[in-house]
Amino acid sequence: MMAETIGERLQRVREEIEEARRHSLTGEEVQLIAVTKTHPVSLIREALAAGVTDIGENKVQELTGKIEEIGPQVRYHMIGNLQSNKVKYIYENVALIHSLDRRSLGKEIEKRAAQTDTTVSCLLQVNIGREPQKGGVDPDDAIKLVESLQDFQHIHLKGLMCVAPNTEDEGELRNCFRNMVKIREQIQGMHYDRVDMDILSMGMSHDFPIAIQEGSNMVRIGSHIFGARNYNK
Repeated sequence: MMAETIGERLQRVREEIEEARRHSLTGEEVQLIAVTKTHPVSLIREALAAGVTDIGENKVQELTGKIEEIGPQVRYHMIGNLQSNKVKYIYENVALIHSLDRRSLGKEIEKRAAQTDTTVSCLLQVNIGREPQKGGVDPDDAIKLVESLQDFQHIHLKGLMCVAPNTEDEGELRNCFRNMVKIREQIQGMHYDRVDMDILSMGMSHDFPIAIQEGSNMVRIGSHIFGARNYNK
């Protein structure tokens, strides 16, 4: 039996997204970010040929290498932990930074963006499971962080992102995603400047149907499209 192509995997993912959307609380369209970490450009080009428009990377070095090799035919997303000293390499070249989770990072983004009069679109990453090994602001501190980012004129906060706990407990996952929706609604109600809350980036290969059902409108999917990652890279 022949292995599935990238295009066939993508088609199945799109069908699963659409099925989940039919049972979602909002019925919103869902944007797919294809997570390409450790995967070669040859596979990414297959995904682009099959209609992928947005790719996500976890590491700055890998992201900048792929931007250089692939060019502007796709939108790039920084989805992993971002160190302040790496901001200068990517801030002008990404459609969205998903992992803004502390004021010090916001300050560096603002400094770089002000130098070139660039507006940088970001998501606030929330550590919704309060897991010490993961990035993200504590849920109880999310509004306080949004308020502190109001000092920065070149950051446009487009919404929220989370990495839910890696668990088979559907109830726990749903609770996490529902809490994200609540935080989003609280922030929306504050009517801050340069804050839209249009995007809820929730859901990965193991939990994206549940995330969509609970209100996600952006999912980050890697292994369901590209197969297992190459950890030796």
